[in-house]
Amino acid sequence: MHFDSRAELTMRPSVSSLLLLLVLAACGPGTTTIPAPTPPPDTTTPAAPVSDREPAPPADQETTRPTPPGPTEAPDAWQNLDLELDGVPGTSADRAIRELLSGREAGRTVVVAVIDGGVDTAQVDLRDVLWENPEEVPGNGVDDDGNGYVDDVHGWNFLGGPDGRSVEHERLEVTRLHAACLQGTPPEGYDCRELDRAFEEERQDIAGLAQQVEQIRGAMGVIVPMLQQATGVEELTAEVVRELETSDPRVTQARDLYLQLDAAGIDEDALEDAEEEVTDQMDYGLNVDFDPRGIVGDDPSDGTQRIYGNGDVTGPDASHGTHVAGIIGAARGNGVGMDGIAAPNVRIMSVRAVPNGDERDKDVANAIRYAVDEGADIINMSFGKSFSPEKPLVDAAVRYADENGVLLIHAAGNDGADLEVEDNFPNPRYAAGGRAANWIAVGASNWVVDSLAASFSNYGRTKVDVFAPGVAILSTLPGDEWDRQDGTSMAAPVVTGVAALIMAYFPDLDASEVREIILDSAVPYGDQRVVPPGDGTSPVPFGDLSVTGGVVNAYEAVRLASQRASSGG
Repeated sequence: MHFDSRAELTMRPSVSSLLLLLVLAACGPGTTTIPAPTPPPDTTTPAAPVSDREPAPPADQETTRPTPPGPTEAPDAWQNLDLELDGVPGTSADRAIRELLSGREAGRTVVVAVIDGGVDTAQVDLRDVLWENPEEVPGNGVDDDGNGYVDDVHGWNFLGGPDGRSVEHERLEVTRLHAACLQGTPPEGYDCRELDRAFEEERQDIAGLAQQVEQIRGAMGVIVPMLQQATGVEELTAEVVRELETSDPRVTQARDLYLQLDAAGIDEDALEDAEEEVTDQMDYGLNVDFDPRGIVGDDPSDGTQRIYGNGDVTGPDASHGTHVAGIIGAARGNGVGMDGIAAPNVRIMSVRAVPNGDERDKDVANAIRYAVDEGADIINMSFGKSFSPEKPLVDAAVRYADENGVLLIHAAGNDGADLEVEDNFPNPRYAAGGRAANWIAVGASNWVVDSLAASFSNYGRTKVDVFAPGVAILSTLPGDEWDRQDGTSMAAPVVTGVAALIMAYFPDLDASEVREIILDSAVPYGDQRVVPPGDGTSPVPFGDLSVTGGVVNAYEAVRLASQRASSGG
């Protein structure tokens, strides 16, 4: 488990969600409580429900799905497993491939653009599924295909400069807007007083998280040596600590606290990650004087500018994008790592537009247009933010993708927020009215049915279409490594993988038909009672959290696609 801040990519749960309501018992007299961060006041106006589908049926119209005995820990690549066969509510992708697609030839190879922070093109599990520009000669410094992008062999980097450098860290969007107010150039459409307040709330949140991390660090500095002495074991594990029997109340308290931290995924590595990310937030994300855009050399205010960047699609930190890409297309059956859902009939196009911080609307718009122009069938977008000053620019690019039949799949976000009342960008609703047709918004589900909604996931009765596995997801990392990560950033590529699988084997289906099949075939858990994400306490029907009230399922999607293909629609 790793920490991640809200300013990072929409991937794992935020630092705040990991520490939310965590109560630490001190190892001396009395107790120490780490308070949960105070959420910013809700200043938004509830949006009118907008959806092109009927929401999930009311809870009393469904039967609770049985929960078979399952494993005590998330199995490797559980996103591919089956509830009936494996005891976890995965996508049943392995079962679909084994039972429904065995012996069949795919009708096409599907191109998936991963708009993200970069993809490691040397990763052993991804080398064979990288998209290659057929008209570009690698490394010759010439724009062979005349598209304006020199040496875009595996995609393009809109965060790169002409000297080969790349932006790694960026400010939050609220910081950029706040800085404009401080410079006397108020951004159009925003009230500087509201922006100043939002910036200060963000700063206070991060300061509070830093204090919480420091308190946890102090507690671990006491309980770990105590438990090492009590167990006689230098390298503590949850199993060793759980078996410890003691009559000393201080050791009992230390044991219980260690297990509580372990259950929350908090260990030494997680603390180091949290400390680094909190520092990055203060040094970069919330620093009004920090501006790395000079590396790129473009005019950030010119939304019409399309040709800038470089061909380095890996960039300085490709961990997030590489993890996303592996979920979709990591090689199957090669004896290493894990199996991607759509491999081998998929090609990953890396479009780098998301730094460690908030992405710029201009880069997102250009990344979408590049992907469409270079032949992407699906665009995976595992990122998001709370402000979008150039939303019309992104809307135009989304409309362009929609008109060209490209399926857009977007992570719903990790703030545990109800998107009926809070904003998350990009989204399918155009500022000028109307909405994108070929768009799927994805929430994150857990591997335990009784706690099916991931505690960090955003949700929305009409704003999130479907949930997909997003907790403890094993996938590829740079340097031929594999690890688990959490987040709606993992859930989105699960859906992307299922969509690519359908497109590969049913090539006559268009983007709108594939979207419809994915949503219609989602396994319903409408009346399954779950604690709502965020700081909710009273259980609600899972069906209240999304349009479908279901979890994406490749087996059911393939079955439905087969039926519709054989019936001609």
